Amino acid sequence: MSSGRSSSLQTVLLGLDAACLPVLNRLSNAAAIPTIDRLMSEGYVGELESQLPPWTPSAWPSLYTGVNPGKHGVFGFLTFDGYDWDVVDRTDVKEYAIWELLDQHGHESVVVNVPVTHPPREVDGAVVPGYVAPEDPECHPDDALSSVEDYQIYPPKTSDVSREAHLDAYEDVVRSRGTVFRNLVAEHDPDFGFLQFQLTDTVFHERPDDWEAVERVYSAVDDEISAVLDACDPRNVVIVSDHGMGEYDGYEFRVNEYLREAGYVATKRGGEGMPSWDSIARNKLREGEDGGKPDQQLLERAVAGAAKVGLTSQRIERVLSAVGLADVVADVMPTDAIRAGTEQVDFENSAAYMRSRIELGIKLNVAGRDPNGTVPEDEYESVRESLISSLTELTTPDGSPVFEAVHPREAVYEGPYADQAPDIVVVPDSFDTFLSGALLGDQFAAPSEPWNHKRMGIMVATGADIDPAAMDGAQQPQLFDVAPTVLSTFAVAPSDRMDGRPLPLVESLDSQSYPEFDAREISADESDAVEQHLANLGYLEDV
Repeated sequence: MSSGRSSSLQTVLLGLDAACLPVLNRLSNAAAIPTIDRLMSEGYVGELESQLPPWTPSAWPSLYTGVNPGKHGVFGFLTFDGYDWDVVDRTDVKEYAIWELLDQHGHESVVVNVPVTHPPREVDGAVVPGYVAPEDPECHPDDALSSVEDYQIYPPKTSDVSREAHLDAYEDVVRSRGTVFRNLVAEHDPDFGFLQFQLTDTVFHERPDDWEAVERVYSAVDDEISAVLDACDPRNVVIVSDHGMGEYDGYEFRVNEYLREAGYVATKRGGEGMPSWDSIARNKLREGEDGGKPDQQLLERAVAGAAKVGLTSQRIERVLSAVGLADVVADVMPTDAIRAGTEQVDFENSAAYMRSRIELGIKLNVAGRDPNGTVPEDEYESVRESLISSLTELTTPDGSPVFEAVHPREAVYEGPYADQAPDIVVVPDSFDTFLSGALLGDQFAAPSEPWNHKRMGIMVATGADIDPAAMDGAQQPQLFDVAPTVLSTFAVAPSDRMDGRPLPLVESLDSQSYPEFDAREISADESDAVEQHLANLGYLEDV
C-alpha cells in the first residue's frame, strides 16, 4: 500500500476460499504468492477456525453476517421443505451482511464474487454475486458488469477442454474478478470492498494432486491482489478463508449404507433421489440455467424402468469397473439418465437418513413434524440418543474412530432456524474421513476426493487500524469474529445478534441493537427460476 491515499477505501476484505497455512506455506516456498507473503510479513497471521459445517454455502454467510447457521438459516447448498429441496440463495440468509450494516451507517461498498449473495439486496454501492448464482447473474446495479465481456462465475468443466486450456480458463476467471472489482471501485469510490476468489477451492476438487494447477490459480490470485492494492490503496487489508483444505488419508464412510444396515434407511429404485451439488454447479449453473425441472426424456424413463426391476446404475457401474469401462460410460452417459437408474433413499419411508453430506448430519423422519414421519414423536429422543451412541463408537476398518464428536443439533446451533438443521451433527475425526450419502454397497471405501475441507482456515490482517501485537495470547479467532472485526475498522458497532466479537486487532465498540432483518420475499418468477437449478442432477452423491 502506498503512503498517499488514492481512494476512499477504508478496508478491503479479500476472501480466498479454502486457503490455509499448509497450502500457503507450500506456495510461499515456491515463490508463487509474493504479495500475500508481503501482507503476512507486515501484519497478523493466524488460523481461523471455521464452523460446522465448514463448507462454502453455509460458512461464507456465517462469515459475512457474524452469526451461526441457526441464526441465518443456511446449512448447506440446499434448503428443504419436507422431502423437497431447493438451491439456497441470498433470500435464505436471514441476517444482515457486513456491507448492509455499513450501509445503515452511511458507508458505500463494492462486493464482488461473494458466495450466496444472489439475488443481491440493494445497498449504496455495487454487488456482483458469486457461487450458487447462475451465469449472467442479477447484479446491483443492473449494469455492474457492463465494463467487462464474457464474465463467468464458473470455469468450463474439466471434460470439455484440454488441461492447458482449463488452466488458462482458471487464470481468466481469476483476472476477471480483479478487473470487475477495480472498475467498480473506480466508479463508486466506496469505503468498504469485499473481493472473493472461489477457484482457490475449486482447483483442489477439480484437479486434485495437480500442484501446478494450484500454483497457477494462486499466482493469478496474488497478481490480482497486487493490482487491487495498487489501484485502490486501502487503509486496511484483511484476508480470510471460510475453511481449510487438505489431503484425506482416511476412508470414505457411506452414512446411508450404515443406516440401511442398521434398519433406519429404506430404499427405492428409479426415483429422484437427493441431488449432487457437484453436478448442479458443474452441469447446470455453468450454462446459465436456473429453471425448469424437465420431464424425463426417453432414455431416462428407460433407465428408470430398468432400475425398478433391479438393473440399477450401481450394479452396472460395478460390472463396468471390473472391465475398466466405468469412466468411459460416465463421460458419455447423461447424468440425469444415470441418476434415474440409481437405487436411492426412500425418504418418506425411512426413519433416519443423511440428505446431504455437506450438512454433516442425519435427519430423523418424525411423525407430526415431517410429512410422512415414521418415528413416533414420543420416541424421538430415545431414537436419537441410540443413534448418537452407536455413531460415537463407530470405527473404521483399521480401528480408528470415524467421528471425533457426534452432537444433538442444539449443542451446535442456536437461533430461530436451528430446527432446520439435521437432528444429529457428526464431526469427522480430524476431518480425515470423507462422508458420503451414496448407496454403493459398502460402508467404507477409499475417499472419492483425495483433497477436501479441513476445519482451520486463515486470517491475515494489516493496515493503519490493525495492531498485530494485540493478538498475543488472544483466543483462537473464529469465523464469526470476521464481521464484527471488519465493522470495528469503521468504528461501527457490531450487532448484538452476532456470535462473534471484534478481535483485539482493532479498537472495538460495544455491540448495539439493529432492526430485525427484513427478508426480501422472493417473487413467483424468481421461485420458478430457482427450481431449474435442480435439473440434470448427477450420480456422484445421489442418495
